[in-house]
Amino acid sequence: MDNFAFISLGSNMGDRESFLKKAIDSLGNNENIIIEKLSSIYETDPIGYTDQDCFLNMVVQIKTGLSPIELLRVCLNIEEEIGRVRGFRWGPRVIDLDILLYNDENIEMESLQVPHPRLQERAFVIVPLLEINRSIKLPTTNAPLAEVLDEIPDKEGVRLWKQINGEDAYALFES
Repeated sequence: MDNFAFISLGSNMGDRESFLKKAIDSLGNNENIIIEKLSSIYETDPIGYTDQDCFLNMVVQIKTGLSPIELLRVCLNIEEEIGRVRGFRWGPRVIDLDILLYNDENIEMESLQVPHPRLQERAFVIVPLLEINRSIKLPTTNAPLAEVLDEIPDKEGVRLWKQINGEDAYALFES
């Protein structure tokens, strides 16, 4: 498993925390994925369509033997298994998984763009990503992600909801 990737997870319907945990469990149950790190969980204001509940967002760092497109298929299958129904853009969802970064690659395909095309605009993704790795740079610009975050105006819409508990990442989901 020579590849690394960062995947964002978000949910704003039903038992949001449970849906995040189910997605992480599904990722971890894939024989081609090793979960290396989890961020804390953040509650975030919706963006785009704002007449909906707040999201819980987090980021996971994985090692994988999957290609980017294979990883995308796994993410889409997990969304479907958990019950995501694609309504309208930026609408409510039980779960959303997005590949943020894959190695240091710049991938431009019809079905997949990495780094995620709106990564630089989204504090709700950058904050947990930087929690996992403060030294991340975007492969497209080589800009430190911490500097990108400084330029985003809506950081106050990202609030720590549940702190990760040291090295025991799954303690994040214990009551």
